[in-house]
Amino acid sequence: MKSDINIPEVENVFFAAVQEWSDDFMDKIWNVYLVNDSDFDLDSVMVVSKAFGTLDGEMKKTSLLRHAFVQVPAVSVVKIEMIEQSVLKLNNEFMVTYFIGNTLYDKKFTFSAQSITPDYVEEVPILFVDGVIVR
Repeated sequence: MKSDINIPEVENVFFAAVQEWSDDFMDKIWNVYLVNDSDFDLDSVMVVSKAFGTLDGEMKKTSLLRHAFVQVPAVSVVKIEMIEQSVLKLNNEFMVTYFIGNTLYDKKFTFSAQSITPDYVEEVPILFVDGVIVR
């Protein structure tokens, strides 16, 4: 019976952390975007995020944040959230679930601890700015 279950692979959908200027903080901050670089609209999109890891020998974790979008059009991006500076030292996990037609897709994306830095940037498709990508 397990062989009858088809779990489709997520393709051309990923997350990118982009450093941008914030007038509110008068400093550069990291914003996370969901990038849909596919030819299909994503419907009923749900993103759940959290951060976890060890700081100073103590296990830390943040609360879950949930974001919902009715649709993310093909070849587009949507801003998910800002990552606070102290959370960059932790693993930042984003779980995305969405439909393409009647097919449900889901995947977990994790920015490893200390990986969201200018040292790991590359050009983000569609945004055409430098950012840290997790596929």
